[in-house]
Amino acid sequence: MIIISHRGNIRGVKQDRENAPSYIDCAIGNGYQVEIDIRVLGGELWLGHDEAQYKVDHTWLKKREDHLWIHCKNADAAKECRIYKSFCHTSDPFTYTSNGKIWLHDLRYTVDESTVIPLLSKGDLESFVALYPNAYAVCTDYPALI
Repeated sequence: MIIISHRGNIRGVKQDRENAPSYIDCAIGNGYQVEIDIRVLGGELWLGHDEAQYKVDHTWLKKREDHLWIHCKNADAAKECRIYKSFCHTSDPFTYTSNGKIWLHDLRYTVDESTVIPLLSKGDLESFVALYPNAYAVCTDYPALI
């Protein structure tokens, strides 16, 4: 099972660091893949969950692309990032990723080798191995606990 760091978090939420390029690189350096938030504004790529915070470019993304899951935050980002492992959603129970996996928010659906499940809290992680042994990946703020 692949472990995905949510916005670069490894040992819990650090909102002031999330999506920062150095924080993402730290998570990658610790062996994790990372879910990041990207939007395109004025033709430029920006990292940040609720707002544009850190400007990056395709060279930055390309260098890390094997380790990134790009959550496109606007339509321009979806167009610009379709060449990477990316997905878009707002409040959907699931979404299709560009590499053929299903990012599954509603765990009433079948969890199998095609699904990525976001289990962000410590409590969610406590029983995930027993409940979801066949998931392709898990995305969490606490990958160090797995």
